[in-house]
Amino acid sequence: MSVPFIDLQRFEDGFLDDWSAVVAEMSRNTAFMGGPAVQQLESNVAAACQTQHAIGCGNGTDALQIALRAAGVEAGDVVLVPDLTFWATYEAIVNNGAKPVTVDVNRADLQMDFDLFCAAVEKYKPKAALLVHLYGWGTGRLQEFRAFSQKNNVALVEDGAQAWGVQYKGQSIYKEAQIATISFYPAKVYGAAGDAGAVLTNDSETAKQIRSIGNHGRSEHYSYDYVGWNSRMDSLQAAWLNLGYGHLEARLSSRRQVAALYRAALQGKYECLAPPTDYTENGYLNCILLESAARRDTITASLKEKGIGFGIVYPEPMSVQNGAGKYLHAKVGGDTAAAVCQQILNLPLFAYMRDDEVNQVIETMLALA
Repeated sequence: MSVPFIDLQRFEDGFLDDWSAVVAEMSRNTAFMGGPAVQQLESNVAAACQTQHAIGCGNGTDALQIALRAAGVEAGDVVLVPDLTFWATYEAIVNNGAKPVTVDVNRADLQMDFDLFCAAVEKYKPKAALLVHLYGWGTGRLQEFRAFSQKNNVALVEDGAQAWGVQYKGQSIYKEAQIATISFYPAKVYGAAGDAGAVLTNDSETAKQIRSIGNHGRSEHYSYDYVGWNSRMDSLQAAWLNLGYGHLEARLSSRRQVAALYRAALQGKYECLAPPTDYTENGYLNCILLESAARRDTITASLKEKGIGFGIVYPEPMSVQNGAGKYLHAKVGGDTAAAVCQQILNLPLFAYMRDDEVNQVIETMLALA
């Protein structure tokens, strides 16, 4: 039996019929930009994330770029970023004209290393830092990151693209963030029908600026306070997300259950990473660290043969990407990120995986141990 790495077609009963009705109604009313659907989505997101404001935008990358702009990042400023992340995080810094400094990660939780972060702040005096909540959890030293950044006047932008539903000390991970971002890319835990994103903040003036930057810098229809760009969330994406909102707890529960089953069955045979203390993960990704790239090659060849999907998230750190060198201002730390990229393996994990699919993956991995 084949098992996909991810399946986006596990819809709840009646979901597609409801979606068809919504699309027909929006089409009749030509309600394609802004309006009640986007307003409802922003209200839902703010409530779920326990923040005062959620501002929809075109995609998760734009959310990062807008957040950096709202945090005061200008051309020539230094911005810290973990060496282990998705390319958009690095890209957003460069697209704002700033200078990225990569910081190595902590092997225990795969997040930016706090001690190296402190050293980088002391040495490079950054205007801002991008703290990425990777793999469905966050750093075990989140409070320290926030406190140190505030003390040293470093704007901390938290990239929560993979963190929808993650709880830290019983609260949304986004709740106490200065500025945080979300991606609603379809493969995310809370995914749209295309590209969409959001920026979160608890500050009303910052929220006003964020909304303006993503709408051509407008203050009024033909008056402009900023040079922004067009990154408005369209109503169809908001409507899809609104339909999914009521199913999120079921989807999260399903994902968390699969993550727990993998960990219980495979720990001891493999190094199965778990979220740090004080976290409730969202089941976004299963993460196993193998002994070597050669060992991973052997296992992935067997998985391919049996029709079992897998991921390698991510295969290379930011600092060695071909597109990074021209812009990389500095690299802080050693090669932990590079080592993790050679060892990491991600097993299939998505909402509503069937028991037989989960068991097939577990039995195959145990046979390969």
